[in-house]
Amino acid sequence: MALKIAIQMDPIGAINIDADSTFRLAEEAQARGHRLFYYTPDRLAYREGRVLARGWPLTVQRVKGAHFTLGDEVEVDLADWDVVWLRQDPPFDMGYITTTHLLERIHPQTLVVNDPFWVRNSPEKLLVLNFPDLTPPTLIARDLGTIRDFKQTHGDIILKPLYGNGGAGVFRLDPADRNLSALHELFTSLSREPLIAQKFIPDVAKGDKRIILVNGAPVGAINRVPAVGETRSNMHAGGRPEKIGLTNRDREICAAIGPVLRDKGQVFVGIDVIGDWLTEINVTSPTGIQELERFDGINVAAMIWQVIEDKRAGRG
Repeated sequence: MALKIAIQMDPIGAINIDADSTFRLAEEAQARGHRLFYYTPDRLAYREGRVLARGWPLTVQRVKGAHFTLGDEVEVDLADWDVVWLRQDPPFDMGYITTTHLLERIHPQTLVVNDPFWVRNSPEKLLVLNFPDLTPPTLIARDLGTIRDFKQTHGDIILKPLYGNGGAGVFRLDPADRNLSALHELFTSLSREPLIAQKFIPDVAKGDKRIILVNGAPVGAINRVPAVGETRSNMHAGGRPEKIGLTNRDREICAAIGPVLRDKGQVFVGIDVIGDWLTEINVTSPTGIQELERFDGINVAAMIWQVIEDKRAGRG
């Protein structure tokens, strides 16, 4: 069954085709005979009851420097399409949130993946609050005194923006650190949003595991090991991906959160686990499927498309 697929993503020209999950999803869709259309979030619009996007027919190929070809620019009514992928990266700001409101107007008649209502209401660092028994001690606050009390209680903490991504703005504050006030001043001067703090987990030195779930079921994992002298394991921050399997604790975590993700229409999710603790549930623009395919031979993109095709065919 050939589907009409629209992909809302950041500019395609700058992506790394050996790592980008959106590229792999587009490549697999094309191989399955689906028709692709690409646009950037700034080209999404609402006009007189219609949700429109101005973009281009898309063809992809795994050739560095020539990985995509665009047709003539055209405006389309997204209600006429079978699937829209919500795949631009955070920051999870009002621009991002507005796109979820607009796309929600055509979903589920047009299947938006992941479900925009629950993407908006379940951002990475907030959905974990539903599972306090699985997470390290966590604080969300803006007030300096509250954050200072949390640090005094736990000694060694991680502090970062609540709606950041890619390891940007992540700081470790150990018991000897004297920079909390200065960092708080910096963060609050840049944004009115709260901060998130978590008790530091020493096991991060062994890696931050990214587990991929498809329709609520774990399909595999990669380990992201921080560079020497780094706390952050994000690949954007120099983390090194490694092959790794799932532990019993990983499966326990997935069993607890999987049904929630499936019920909320989160088809493609990447969770972060350090040691025995769940730290993030990534629903906005998860990554890692190309690394998993290289390490374990698991075609996650095909699994994701099978779920989507079944949903469109009324089988799921």
